[in-house]
Amino acid sequence: MSVKPSAGHGSELKWFKSSYSTDDGPACVEVASALGAIHIRDSKIEQGPQLAFGVTGWAAFVSYAADH
Repeated sequence: MSVKPSAGHGSELKWFKSSYSTDDGPACVEVASALGAIHIRDSKIEQGPQLAFGVTGWAAFVSYAADH
């Protein structure tokens, strides 16, 4: 999987969406990293709510997802 920058609207975070995602896909998420946190949002609702995870929590999630 590769990532590509997403066009954000007024956000100081640099958001990335998977290259597997398309603009007409049913469900896409974007990820942005900041000092000490990883942010996740729905790519179709850029100004909507976001989740934030600590770096350790994000690393544990990615490791778990890669194994399943």
